[in-house]
Amino acid sequence: MNQSETDISFDNTENAFAYKSDKELKRANFLFSSMSHQWLVNLGTKLTPWVIKSGLPVKGIIRNTIFKQFVGGETLEQTAPVAKKLGEYGVQVILDYGVEGKEGEENFDKACNEFIKVIEYASTQPNIPFMSIKVTGIARFGLLEKLDSSVSSNEGSLMKRFDKALLTLTQSESNEWQRVTDRMIKICSMAAEKKVGVFIDAEETWVQDPVDVLSILMMDSFNKKEIVVYNTVQLYRHDRIHFLKDCYEAAVQRNFILGVKLVRGAYMEKERSRAAAMGYPSPIQADKESTDRDYNAAIHFCVDRLEHIALVVASHNEYSNLLTTHLLQIRSLQYDHPHVHFSQLYGMSDNITFNLAKAGCSVSKYLPFGPINDVVPYLMRRAQENSSVSGQTGRELGLIKKEGDRRKRSKI
Repeated sequence: MNQSETDISFDNTENAFAYKSDKELKRANFLFSSMSHQWLVNLGTKLTPWVIKSGLPVKGIIRNTIFKQFVGGETLEQTAPVAKKLGEYGVQVILDYGVEGKEGEENFDKACNEFIKVIEYASTQPNIPFMSIKVTGIARFGLLEKLDSSVSSNEGSLMKRFDKALLTLTQSESNEWQRVTDRMIKICSMAAEKKVGVFIDAEETWVQDPVDVLSILMMDSFNKKEIVVYNTVQLYRHDRIHFLKDCYEAAVQRNFILGVKLVRGAYMEKERSRAAAMGYPSPIQADKESTDRDYNAAIHFCVDRLEHIALVVASHNEYSNLLTTHLLQIRSLQYDHPHVHFSQLYGMSDNITFNLAKAGCSVSKYLPFGPINDVVPYLMRRAQENSSVSGQTGRELGLIKKEGDRRKRSKI
């Protein structure tokens, strides 16, 4: 089908839920109905971690409800049927080892090895081109915090400020930072060898600068011809458009491809409350309109520079996704341009993902996996996100009910 004749509609529920059986659709309906009650979500997010730790027999309930909706499985192997099912509908997968970072050199080495196992596994699968990592999984939070604080107090470009920050470290801390860098090189080297893309997740603002520096250094080493490394830019920060432009300039000067995953952001309440408590200006945009404006401006910026930028539109916002396809159309670029990819979280916004795939876009689901005990924090964030993001649960629920009604009518 010619894409100029393809009218993408995110209201098409037949495409959106074709991969779900009637039973799975009913389970999703029950789950999102439950999450529409803020008091229930608040109670659940407080009680669930405690109940899990206490050893009460609730894992079966969690496994068959919220876990099944948002997580690919407890092990890499358990993600296989999920990835296969998504692949049948033209949807790819970003694998995410969804275990929260644990402190200590032994744990950092263990996480590094887990990330490498994910890369090796992904390389054997037909539709898993990407995996995701968190630098806090391989680096001590306090070390990142010290480096970030020092970077913020220096002047000049990010890289020059970071070089000055390194001089403030003790010998022991310098050795520790070298081990962090070595882990990252090990991960990216394996990814380059196996041709699997690595998405480096964003962190809180007070540890983000060293993460950005590591990302740029890895892109400078590994993104010369292929696109291996992608940094994450959170547009709910009011300084990120400027940062994106600086990264682009560095990519042009150093002759590497800038891999960038655009997200709105994940730590808004935490960021604002910390800024208020510590008496510094909030790094977060004043309102949602400002975030949307910068997010869409970032899409424009990237699509205009695809010779040097590989863009991932990681968004549940319907307008931002449609804007990207529109910009590709008016520039006579294919929806599946090798430098443009779309992504949504598994279990959410199927109306966006599957309709983009149907239109021929390169699109994936972000698929976490890990033991139930370890992914509970991730699941609690998903529940809170769905209940707190204005209209998110209502939109999901409305589409699920619409599809349920359509299926009933088709059987009459």
